[in-house]
Amino acid sequence: MEIFMTKNMMSLMSSKVMTNTKTLKVIYGPTAVGKTVLAIKLAQELNTEILSADSRQFYNEMRIGTAVPEQEELEAIKHHFIQHKSIHDDYNVGLFEHDAIKKMDDLFKRYDTLIMVGGSGLYIDGVCKGLDSFPEINPTIREKLRKDYSNSGLEWLKNEVKTLDPQYFQSADIHNHQRLLRCLEVCRQSGQTYTSFKNAKKNKRPFEVEYYSIKMDRETLYNRINKRVDIMINNGLLSEVESLQDFQHFNALQTVGYKELFSYLNNELTLDEAIAIIKQNTRRYAKRQLTWLNRYPIKWVEY
Repeated sequence: MEIFMTKNMMSLMSSKVMTNTKTLKVIYGPTAVGKTVLAIKLAQELNTEILSADSRQFYNEMRIGTAVPEQEELEAIKHHFIQHKSIHDDYNVGLFEHDAIKKMDDLFKRYDTLIMVGGSGLYIDGVCKGLDSFPEINPTIREKLRKDYSNSGLEWLKNEVKTLDPQYFQSADIHNHQRLLRCLEVCRQSGQTYTSFKNAKKNKRPFEVEYYSIKMDRETLYNRINKRVDIMINNGLLSEVESLQDFQHFNALQTVGYKELFSYLNNELTLDEAIAIIKQNTRRYAKRQLTWLNRYPIKWVEY
């Protein structure tokens, strides 16, 4: 994909503030919008390196379904945190924050500016703003909540979160049971709302952050998503998913493009149905990513 920008826009994105402060330029946005191409173009202009904050691209067994950059793209600019973990590894946003900050400390010795690109807003926030400090959860509480969820379902979980932390419920992805469970276990453990911990003051990072995203109308984006899914299928996504079928319960594989094809392999859907649902769920995911954009002071790049 080509990203067309005026000279003024590229000049704005590649400009360096004349201070001793280091700068992280974050390119965030929905899946399939063209973040990788823009990040490479900007990194080449600045002669710097790229850190990925796409949590789906961390795992080396998941290449096709996560749209890992092509080999020529990875060779054009040095990338970090691309397929550096296995689905068998226990990896989360806290570990990523630690690893990314450590890597940035090293890279900032050589560069004034770094590029971070990805669609995982929580992981970007972990690096740019720091993670919230939550209480340690008693395993008994965690186990009981997961058992209650298994027995009572998503509607029960949503009602519990809405009762205990209505503010979080208003902004949460209420279809993501893992995040709702996380909210509920913090509420039950602490007797306080999950939101109260998220709103606690964090330490300021020793670098400036600039946020960019690509402006694209919804219809064009959704058409690109549908086309990308078709390309993934043609490139062998089903074979990739088949190779991971024994591990379908792993947390890393509970993601769009994999769970639908597991349902097909488990004879719960036809292949055409699974592909259609992948497209639908990817569009929904992109919509949530667009909503997350409201958290940032975005500078828009025209497409």
